[in-house]
Amino acid sequence: MKQIAQTLHNQLRDFSDRNKTFNTLYLTYRRVQFACIGARVNTMRKLRAKGIGNKQYEKLRTYKDIHKGERCFIIATGPSLTMEDIEALKGEYTFSMNSICKLYETTDWRPSYYAVQDNHVFISIQDIIRAHKEVPVFVSDNIWRRFRREPDWIEFPTDTMYHAYDMKIGNYHAKFSGDAHDIVYDGYSIAYSCIELAVYMGFREIYLLGCDCTYTGEKEHFIDSGVEDRSRKFATPKLIVAYEEAKCYTETHDVEIFNATRGGVLEVFPRVNLDDILKEKTHNG
Repeated sequence: MKQIAQTLHNQLRDFSDRNKTFNTLYLTYRRVQFACIGARVNTMRKLRAKGIGNKQYEKLRTYKDIHKGERCFIIATGPSLTMEDIEALKGEYTFSMNSICKLYETTDWRPSYYAVQDNHVFISIQDIIRAHKEVPVFVSDNIWRRFRREPDWIEFPTDTMYHAYDMKIGNYHAKFSGDAHDIVYDGYSIAYSCIELAVYMGFREIYLLGCDCTYTGEKEHFIDSGVEDRSRKFATPKLIVAYEEAKCYTETHDVEIFNATRGGVLEVFPRVNLDDILKEKTHNG
């Protein structure tokens, strides 16, 4: 039934793309839907600020500033990522996400923290996530409305709709949150959310790896989740806009973000060589 529903959904989307009248109605419906969800998110934030409805985020509170002043590596799943780089990061604090869990059967490396926020991606890999209790799992609260959660997972509040009200192509914008307990803003990728979580934990140096931001129709991921992203042809400009917002945050806060990705098109952050960064720590001791 799920496959039939997904097929029907895709057919309606295709029809909407071809039919201007239907497309206008569809976009109007989506804007109303996003506005309603956004209003709910803002209401919940105001209640949490007054101490109401905080229970589901209590585990998240325990991570506030626990890595103050330290460094971490956020490992995305871009095609430039290699197993050699992953193995080299053993002993470092690392965040990773989505399909990276498919590697668990082939390596004893594990991320320090794992995160997922997309419902479709979660569906495709939830059995693997649930099977590996040794990895702390951060899950967006929008997943709870549809799927069973494990008691040891850490839930974080998200706003994934604030930048979707205006759906015109090219009119992209993002926000950045330094307080993940208040809100984690979607920056068009789970890697962006991981940066916000890392800041909340107190990390001062954040290195991005596998953040290629390239969607050319060729190989787009180091290891694929199996979920088709219909909006991927617009993904690169969206991601750049979001990372520019994260860069703005660092300019007024004691946080530095570097890009250790081997290749790709992300030039918002200073480029560094992963090998040099790891050697530097070895020499310093």
